[in-house]
Amino acid sequence: MKKLIAMLTLFGAVFATAAVGATNLPYDEKADANADLKQALSQAKSSNKKVLVVFGANWCPDCRELDKALHGKSAALIDGKFIVVKVDVGQFDKNLELAKSYGNPIKKGIPAAVLLTSDNQVLYASKGGELSDARHMGDNGVYDFFNQVLNKH
Repeated sequence: MKKLIAMLTLFGAVFATAAVGATNLPYDEKADANADLKQALSQAKSSNKKVLVVFGANWCPDCRELDKALHGKSAALIDGKFIVVKVDVGQFDKNLELAKSYGNPIKKGIPAAVLLTSDNQVLYASKGGELSDARHMGDNGVYDFFNQVLNKH
C-alpha cells in the first residue's frame, strides 16, 4: 500500500509539473492564426508598427528558446517596433497555407520569422533557417538578428 501511495504521489507531482509547464508554452495550439494575423495587422496600422509573425511549435526547443529571448534582452526592441503573432505549425501539419503565403519560411526549419508592413507586405522572411538554432544564439544573438533585420527595413 505504501508503494501505491508513493507512486500516486509521484504521478501527481509529475502531472502537476507538466500542467504548470504547459501553461508557459509559447504557441497557442488552438489559436486561429488567420484571425490573430488580421487583428495584428489592424493593430499595426493604428500604432504605426510592423508585424512580426513567428512560426514555431511547442515541441521545438529552439522555438521555446526564441520565445524566451523575445521576452529577454530583445523585449524592448520587439515591443517598441512590432506587433507579434505566434503561429503554431504543429508537426508541420498546421497553418501551412499561411506559411506558404509568405514564401514558406518554415521550409528549412523552425522557428521562422516574417516581418510585415501593416498592409501585409513582406519586408523580410527567414527562408534559410536563420533562427532554427535559437538555442545557441542566446539573447544577444537574437537581439542582433532582429535589430539587423529592422535596420534594413
